[in-house]
Amino acid sequence: MRGIYTAAFLARLTNQFARIRGETALDLGRGFDLITGTSTGAIVGCALAVGRPMPEVVALYREHGPKIFPHRIKGKRSAIYRATQGDRFVRAGDNALRAALEDVLGDVTMFDVYSGRGVSLSIPSVLMSEHRAWVFKKTPRSGVRDDKYPLVDVCMATSAAPIYRSLAAINDPNTPGGPKQVFADGGLWANNPIMVGLIDALTIAAPDRPIEIFSLGTCPRPDGDHLDAETAHRSMLDWSLGADVAPLSISAQEFAFDHMARLLANAISNCGRPIRRVRFPNKPVPASMMPYLALDDTRREAMDRLIAQANTDADLTKSVCDDPNSEDGRMIRSLMNELPAMPATGAVWDRVSPRDRKG
Repeated sequence: MRGIYTAAFLARLTNQFARIRGETALDLGRGFDLITGTSTGAIVGCALAVGRPMPEVVALYREHGPKIFPHRIKGKRSAIYRATQGDRFVRAGDNALRAALEDVLGDVTMFDVYSGRGVSLSIPSVLMSEHRAWVFKKTPRSGVRDDKYPLVDVCMATSAAPIYRSLAAINDPNTPGGPKQVFADGGLWANNPIMVGLIDALTIAAPDRPIEIFSLGTCPRPDGDHLDAETAHRSMLDWSLGADVAPLSISAQEFAFDHMARLLANAISNCGRPIRRVRFPNKPVPASMMPYLALDDTRREAMDRLIAQANTDADLTKSVCDDPNSEDGRMIRSLMNELPAMPATGAVWDRVSPRDRKG
């Protein structure tokens, strides 16, 4: 559910620059050669890739969130209750998410985005039949394996968070009528996909081409547990039957991969290949947001607070853009000033059949 923060942040920031430029809306997706996102980040990223307006994505979370997560896990008792209900809640949520994604993404495929919009995609997931990392990928170097996957199926696969949602059983478009493939959430290994994006950028960009990475999070929790020796002996119930492990994994990955990407980018830059990265917003999340940051919190109050925080952070980011001494501000301002305009209802573009592909 924290994806509503990301969508609202981008909606606010791009709207401000659109008004300054005298445009109705800006096509943020076309500002990038490569977009990568995991789980809820993939939903926002794919919407950008096809040119959907961010307010439409905010509406997706607002309108469909309570159906996607019809029961919130908020402690031991709710976890036990969920365990007694079989697959009732996750099955209902699976159907609701697919319907919501179809409203925004339609039947667009990975190849459609690459050929019609010139945007490459890398979306992490986990292939359950092999228990291995899988990246749904369409780039100039990726081949044709993932060309026919609809973005709806890709988003279902990357966001299939164990315990919170069903695993994603999707059709293999390369084997019509064959068995379905089953995927789990890419956040199990790449919740922060910055390293996936950096590696793909190094693979597809010309050797002398500078790389710029813009990394946007989902209002991460200011986490941490102060434990003594006795409370370290946690059981399954103390972990809410596993539900409390997910936020821990998310926080650890966000921190680790950000710092690995920073060190790797610095090392490569020192070898003569310029790589610049900016993560925004980069200030601590206010403690007052803590009650509203659960992955499955669909309360209207929680969504309102996430959107309000996104608006505040977007305004602060715009202030950074106005600071002539801020390198991060210059990067973001340059990106926003170079974006093509688009109608308020979304980008208009032609889909090219794989049969018409040249080369």
